[in-house]
Amino acid sequence: MKTEVLKEKYIKYNLTKDDVFKHQHYIIICRSGIDKIQAQERINIDYEVINCQKDFCVVKAYATKEDTQIQTFGSALKGGFKDGNCNTWYVMEMAEKRAMSRAVLKLTGFYELGVFGEDEAEDFKKSNN
Repeated sequence: MKTEVLKEKYIKYNLTKDDVFKHQHYIIICRSGIDKIQAQERINIDYEVINCQKDFCVVKAYATKEDTQIQTFGSALKGGFKDGNCNTWYVMEMAEKRAMSRAVLKLTGFYELGVFGEDEAEDFKKSNN
């Protein structure tokens, strides 16, 4: 059942093998796929900075698709595997990308199927899998 629903969504959003890959435990959609889905569904996202410091940032996303609205968060903490979740210095941008991915995937039903965005964790990067 889950496989059929995912297949229907891949076709609906014109996702290709470049947009999706299998992680060790999850299915991951790359930034290109997230952008396709957001554009097709005309999802509008506004952001609120909750906390922004040199090495840490939390962003709240307010996303709207037609009459449906959600709120979700994205965060980034600069550091390695044991002491952070982002290995780059641009934590604000990473937090925004993570919030955007979550918002789009939640509004379109991918999250409930166990699909995540590539930006959501360093471990989800295609180059790591």
